[in-house]
Amino acid sequence: MKTSQKLTQAETVRHLIRAEILDGRLPPGAKLNIKSLEGRLDVSLGAIREALSRLSAEGMVTAEAHRGYRVSTISAEELLDLTRTRIEIESLCLGKAISHGDVEWETRIVGAAHRMERLQNSPSDPEARVSDDWNQAHGEFHEALVSACPSAWLHRMRKLLYEQSERYRRLSVPLDTDQRDVRDEHRRIMEAVLQRDTETALQELERHLLATTQIILRSPLLQAGSPGMADDRGDLDDQA
Repeated sequence: MKTSQKLTQAETVRHLIRAEILDGRLPPGAKLNIKSLEGRLDVSLGAIREALSRLSAEGMVTAEAHRGYRVSTISAEELLDLTRTRIEIESLCLGKAISHGDVEWETRIVGAAHRMERLQNSPSDPEARVSDDWNQAHGEFHEALVSACPSAWLHRMRKLLYEQSERYRRLSVPLDTDQRDVRDEHRRIMEAVLQRDTETALQELERHLLATTQIILRSPLLQAGSPGMADDRGDLDDQA
């Protein structure tokens, strides 16, 4: 019973810390003080360590020898690699989904898109795009698009890449001075998918994913000394 309780507690802690990383309350490079987390979250030390170990396996935090844990830093190099890889895997998933999808799949996509749109007051609506409800709806929409893909391994890889991309996407929302029309981007992907126009759907998906990357690369977020970055990150390669 003790083991089961510890694991349940650790899973709860993992979700709490992960949410704080994604919404920026724990910024990239932030030191994670285990004793402080123990007191703040009112859980056992073992649960904190287990949660951080799992987050380390996911790439959300980094274990430092004899120094504990730190929120994983971000870089232009990693962002570009992550985006390129996600485009490849997500495109494979979407292409297979379009080939295998049925009317139930189409209905799921339309329903997810409708819910996401109803949570926005404008095409861009940055306030909505940092809310928990919209973020959940957004994830459900992208998952619905590929849900007819028959490959379990592709789904696993896609989920990992999506979760890593979410950290960058959420950081990009307040940086979007161009007021991108996110609603239209999603509609264009959906319309091409429902028309079974694979080529256009993949083009729209790539354009959509690259838009976030370009916003971040144009911003000062990845420059040395930017707020939320660890002081000992090292210099960044000039990827922009």
